[in-house]
This record gives sequence, C-alpha cells and structure tokens, in this order.
Amino acid sequence: MKSKIYGNMCLLSLFSMIVATLLTTWFFCRDLQKQMKVTVAAEVRYIEAAIEAAGREYLNHLYSPGDGNRIDRITWVDAEGNVLYDSFADSEELQNHGSRPEIIAALKYGVGDSVRISDTLAEQTYYYAARLSDGTVIRVASTMRSGLATLVDTMPWMIIMAVAIFIVTMLVAVRQTEKIVAPINNLNLEEPQAEKIYDELSPLIRRLEKQRRTIRRQIHMLREKQEEFTAIMENMKEGFIVVDHMADVISYNSSALQIMGAQEEDPADGSYNVLSFNRSHTFRQAVEKALRGERNEHYLELDGRYYQIIANPVTESLTPRGAVIVILDVTEQRKLEELRREFSANVSHELKTPLTSISGYAEIMKDGLVPPEDMKRFADNIYQEAQRMIALIGDIIKISQMDEDQAGDQEFVDLYQKASEVVERLKEPAEKGGIAVTLSGGPVEVWGAEPVLEEMIYNLCDNAIKYNIPGGKVMVTVNREHGHPALTVTDTGIGIAKGEQERIFERFYRVDKSHSRKIGGTGLGLSIVKHGAAYHKARIEINSNPGKGTQIRIIF
Repeated sequence: MKSKIYGNMCLLSLFSMIVATLLTTWFFCRDLQKQMKVTVAAEVRYIEAAIEAAGREYLNHLYSPGDGNRIDRITWVDAEGNVLYDSFADSEELQNHGSRPEIIAALKYGVGDSVRISDTLAEQTYYYAARLSDGTVIRVASTMRSGLATLVDTMPWMIIMAVAIFIVTMLVAVRQTEKIVAPINNLNLEEPQAEKIYDELSPLIRRLEKQRRTIRRQIHMLREKQEEFTAIMENMKEGFIVVDHMADVISYNSSALQIMGAQEEDPADGSYNVLSFNRSHTFRQAVEKALRGERNEHYLELDGRYYQIIANPVTESLTPRGAVIVILDVTEQRKLEELRREFSANVSHELKTPLTSISGYAEIMKDGLVPPEDMKRFADNIYQEAQRMIALIGDIIKISQMDEDQAGDQEFVDLYQKASEVVERLKEPAEKGGIAVTLSGGPVEVWGAEPVLEEMIYNLCDNAIKYNIPGGKVMVTVNREHGHPALTVTDTGIGIAKGEQERIFERFYRVDKSHSRKIGGTGLGLSIVKHGAAYHKARIEINSNPGKGTQIRIIF
C-alpha cells in the first residue's frame, strides 16, 4: 500500500510537471508569435507609409549600418516578383519572389502572411507583406526560435526541477503515507468499532465487525461439528481412516489402530503413510484402487478375526483427491455363515436318515416283500421316522421364529407352574429309566412368551433325564437369586467335559453321538434353550464335571 502511494504521488508530480512545462512553453511561444505578428505588421505599415512619402531614399537610409535593420529582414518586390530591395542581401542576386505565398496574397488581397520553419526545426520565420499604391509589395520577415527548440533548451532545467520535485514529493509522500496508514495499522480487529478512525472507513469497519461475528459463529459451529465427528469416530467399533492422494493419513480413529494392531505415530513432518497401519497385499490393493478412483471391497484376516475393508475414493472434478477406508469386523457374520452352512448340512443329514428309512420300508412294502405279521412293525417304524422328521422340522421352526422375534405374544408367566407341568409330562419316561425328578421353590413370574419358556424347561429336563445314569436324580428349582427369577436344572448324569460345555448349545452338536442315537432326539434342544434365553435377555450358567452330573441355571 505504501509503495503504491509513493509511486502514485511521484507519477502524479512528474506528470503534472511535464504537462505544466509543455503548456507553459506552448502558451509562451503562442503569445510570442502573436506579439511578433503584431509588431511585424506595424513595422510593415510604418515602412509602407515611409516609402509612400520618401520613396527609395527611405530604404537606402535603413541600409545604413547600426540602425537596427539587421533584426527584421525587409524586402521590396515589384508586381512581377522581382526583388527591388533586400536589407540582408544584394537584390540582383535574389531569385524571383512571385511564387511566395505572402507575395501572392498581398498582390491579390492587399496583404498576406506566412510562416516557414527551418529544416533543423530550430527557427521559424514569419513573413508579412503589403501592397503599395504603385503595385509593388513591401515584405518584412521576423525570425524567432521554434517552440521545440525552446523546449529543448529548457530540458536541462526541467530535469533539475523534476529531480527536486521528485525528492520533495518522496519526502511528503513518506510522511503523509505514515499518517494515513497509521490508524489502519493500529486497528484492533477484535473490537474494530471501539476506535475512532476515518469516516470513510466506517462502512469497512461495520463489515469487518459483521464478518468477525460471522467467522466467530462459524468457528464455533465448526468446533462443535468437529467435536461431534471426533466423538462419533472414537465411539465407532468400525475402523475409520482418511488418506490424501499420496496415501498419507489425514484422520483415523482408535478402532482402526486397535483392529490393525498398529501403534499411534507422531512423525516429525506431521504425516505418515497409511501402509504403516498394515502392509498386507490385500490392504495395499484396497488403498491403491481407491486412490485410482475405484470403489472396492476386500476381506482381511487378522489375529483369527475377519474384517471387511471398504475403500471409497474422494474425488474433486472427477480427479481422485484421497480415500475413505472403513474396516468392519465381520467375524460374527462369518461365523453365522459357517453355522448356517453347517446347519444346512446337518439338517440335510438329519432329514436324509429318516427319509431313507421311510423310503426303504415303503419300497419293501410296495414290492410285497413284507409278511403280513411284520406289516405292523414296518408301519410303526415308518411312523416313528416320520415323527422324528416332524419334531426336527418343528424345532427348526421354533428357532427361526425366535431369530425373527416372532415367538408369540408376551405376558407374565409363572415359571414354577410351567416347571410343574413339564415335570408331570416327563414323569413316565423318567420312571422308565429309574430317574427321580423333583421340583422345589415357589411361584416366580417372568415377562415372556409362554410357549418358548415351556420349551426351554422341557428341553433342559428332557436332556437331564436322557443323559442320566440308571437310578439317577433330576432336581428342578425355581426361585429368585439377588432379585432375579432363576430356573435351575441339576442332574446326576454323565456330565460334560470343560472343552465341550460351550459347544453343547450349537445346533445338532452331541457330546456322545453313540448315546444320542440310542436315545433319539433332534439335536436342537439346547440350541432352543440358548435362543430362548437370548430372546428373553437371560443368561445361562453351566457347571458340569464328567461322571458327576450337570447343573444348568437360567437367570432372567
């Protein structure tokens, strides 16, 4: 700003000086020419009157030395243009002047004038002619320096004056500029309206104040958004990484570090490459494709867990500027898919066995190969296998209903009453195995789906009877533990090894497969118990030792 003020003031001064000099020279030369023309015209009139009175004797008198006739040149020409007299040269040596414009005009109109400039442009001569009564023409020529020559002569003085004016202008400009910009430089941008400043700057001050309030409000909003974004990112279980076009990390959350097993870095230059998180081929490929503008998904296994990497490019005007990488833990999804595949295989196997039996029995009966006395036994076998299939399909439907949260209406259910009903239903099979089943406790209500609760109690008690020893016991207890409803089923059966206690709730999993085939069942009983507990937001506790029995407790 200061340099512009200095430059503008100096240019203005220089321009003003040049214009003033040119105009002054022009006006001076113009006035001098006007004065010269008046003087020459008057001189011609004087000489004209003198010649009319005295004739050539007056001209001879002017030719005398020292009388000043060398200042203006006097020429006398006849009507044919022949020079009769010249004050500067011998008239006989001069050419005919009949073609001179001032002579022509004087002969025609009585008077005439013209201006001729020398070849060097240094001088200009003014000619004024008047016709005498005898037809001759008297002409006076006055020579003076031209305006250009005058300007050239004054140039050194103009340069000196320009330097002087430039120095003075610079000093004044420096002082004035300091005075002008001082209030602006000292302006308090935090409180611009608190200080008195030029009235011309009042609109600017008001805008600054308005802009300051707007910026402060925007900064506050941005800070809130940033804090909200940071809080969301840090509370995300998914990994989140943002990189620029050079694959340098711009932002990330703690989950990304935890998933990748990386250490937080603080490089000297303030940035580090995303490959410092993970250098596997899969991760590098996902980043490279995203930086090329391709959205892509990959799966990565780390420390026994499976992760889905979703890499999305960030573009500006169709040019990739970076990428956003989201890392999802899909271990449970993978496990569910594996369980689903295993479940499908198990269902196929479990259904294939009774169907094969039914088909075999039916084929023998169709071909008439069964004696009449064995027909009842074959029909009974077909019935038993069909019932097994129906029970299996029923259990699958129950699990699917609980998975889809469609287990039925919920209400207050008395666990003790339901346990009593189940014990009564299982009394006959228990007596066949010599198993004593007892129920203790008292009424305890639970908010839940009655069919599911009944199925859970039944499966726990049924397993306790089937996997018990001859003459064993099954104790069913319904009570409250620390204020929570609890159902406990304890048996004196074969027990379960520690390594298999978590797996007994898997679908179709059996601890003793040979024993399971003998006692029947679908292999889904404890899986129904697990899904029912999850449906009612209850937890399952198991305590078992091989050969000493099993205790399973469900706490609601």
